[in-house]
Amino acid sequence: MPSSPVRRAWSVVARRRDRLPAWADRAAERLKWSARRPPEGLELAPPAEGPEPRLLIGPTNFAGQGRAWADAWTRHGPGAGVNWAFSADPSFGYQADYAQPISLNAASAAFQAAQFERVAAGFQAVVIESGRPLFGRLFGFSAAREALALRRAGLAVAGLWHGSDIRLPSEHAAVHRLSPYALPALRARAAEWEAAARRNRRAWRSLGLPQLVSTPDLLDQVPGADWCPVVVAPAVLAAGRAAAPVLTRERPRVVHVPSNPLLKGTDLIEEALRRLAGAGRIEYVSAEGLTAAEVLALYAGADVVADQFRLGIYGVAAAEAMALGRLVVSDVDQSVRDAVQRRAGRPLPIWQLAAEDLAGGLEAVLADRPRFQALAAEGPAFAAAVHSGARSRQALAAALGQ
Repeated sequence: MPSSPVRRAWSVVARRRDRLPAWADRAAERLKWSARRPPEGLELAPPAEGPEPRLLIGPTNFAGQGRAWADAWTRHGPGAGVNWAFSADPSFGYQADYAQPISLNAASAAFQAAQFERVAAGFQAVVIESGRPLFGRLFGFSAAREALALRRAGLAVAGLWHGSDIRLPSEHAAVHRLSPYALPALRARAAEWEAAARRNRRAWRSLGLPQLVSTPDLLDQVPGADWCPVVVAPAVLAAGRAAAPVLTRERPRVVHVPSNPLLKGTDLIEEALRRLAGAGRIEYVSAEGLTAAEVLALYAGADVVADQFRLGIYGVAAAEAMALGRLVVSDVDQSVRDAVQRRAGRPLPIWQLAAEDLAGGLEAVLADRPRFQALAAEGPAFAAAVHSGARSRQALAAALGQ
């Protein structure tokens, strides 16, 4: 593990890598991994199995979506999907078909070459998430160069972006009054995200390969990209269809899960929610450090899920809460709602509330429960139509020509 001075130096370089020429950027990545020891007991990715076309998705698996998309590829066939992640997230409990620690990047070039040959021989298509390399030092830690090599080997290749890997914090802060990227506590991270996003844009701009985005707000960030919606598990969709109606309790249960409080805007809503709870108007439940399964269980027992109030987007958490038939309240940009309407052909059933309007909005819920029960009841059908994986499979297939 690099020493603290090395880590500090790397942090400085990371924030400025967007200004480096390509050769210097690759040298910086080599330097990053040269200080790390490769993990013991490395195993090659398992051989591809199942019918063609076989698709590999990796290596980030953020929010378990890499595996969810791979499963959707298989479930909505033809073909078989495999998810490869450098780390199955231990804190949230997301799983991957093939998981190795990210220090796999420090493995020898010979090992990386064997990985490449296995992928090239076993798959017909690869989706590279977040501009992260799959094969470490083999192509100079460059996902873009890997993409070209895979294309030369005859595979279809596309890039897929999740959010901070391609979103420019500077642009977001310029147009969003409550953007988290303007917060002093996130200034250093925002600079690193900015550098990474600019680097990814620069690297992929000249490739001419298809690109996909996981949330509709990113369509404006990646010209020509298609939306590959996040996927809600079939079991969650089934639970939503059988779920009891919301807002039948005298004191509705309002849940907020601050997986990342600064990005979610927890600081903007917590006082109002605690005040309403103290007055006996609602029951407020907030929980951190939960696994993905525990979050789903918490949502299933809620009446209202307060999602996010700074970014202007909706993602996996909101999709799962809608699928479970909960009333989701969140601050979602009108441009995002318009994009959903255009591409999905139906409105987004999330009640629009800015943070400063949350207390009054929840009082409106209490005053007109049937109206908001009807809105929550739209969630399972919306999730089934947009987030079951069928639409995601179509987007993947179109991008990859499969």
